[in-house]
Amino acid sequence: MLTHKQIWSAIDALAARYGLSPSGLAKLAGLDPTTFNKSKRGVAIGKLRWPSTESISKVLAATGASLDEFVALVDGVGARSRMVPLIGMAQAGSRGYFDDSGFPAGNGWEEIAFPELADEHAYALEITGDSMQPVYRDGDRIVVSPSTNPRRGDRVVVKTQDGEVMAKLLHRMTAQRIELRSLNPAHEDRSFALNEIAFVHRIIWASQ
Repeated sequence: MLTHKQIWSAIDALAARYGLSPSGLAKLAGLDPTTFNKSKRGVAIGKLRWPSTESISKVLAATGASLDEFVALVDGVGARSRMVPLIGMAQAGSRGYFDDSGFPAGNGWEEIAFPELADEHAYALEITGDSMQPVYRDGDRIVVSPSTNPRRGDRVVVKTQDGEVMAKLLHRMTAQRIELRSLNPAHEDRSFALNEIAFVHRIIWASQ
């Protein structure tokens, strides 16, 4: 059964995830700053007030959070989190940040809190530059799963043997080649022989 407390706790957790107070979250979504205040969640005679579906929709649009992400918070999954390693996109091309299996390794990683993930090797990258606009913008953070098998149509992070790191759309991958579509129409699509690729990791979440 869905409870009043679950919904409001999920809104509070969503605000905290993006470094906001409930009031700040409301303002970001273009709502009255008092929309999510504690005083708005009930009245003196004890009647409970629920947030509207419109306000939740605006919050998800403003933060870039998915409905699945919000539902996970309602279910309480968001309360269980662990620290995920984080580096900048440009750093990811340098030696020492990944081991031979493509898992995060070595020093120099920061850490951010993220809801519990099935992939213990998951890591986060901070986007720099405009080459991935309009999907990802400078400063956005993406969470990547090395252990999830990417499929056609997935957004992926690809690192070449030469150290180039890019976020692309996986168009096709055969036993010999990989074809990638650019997220930014101003940038060309790419194609590589598989022996030119260090790893292909699926993007599973983005903060925008």
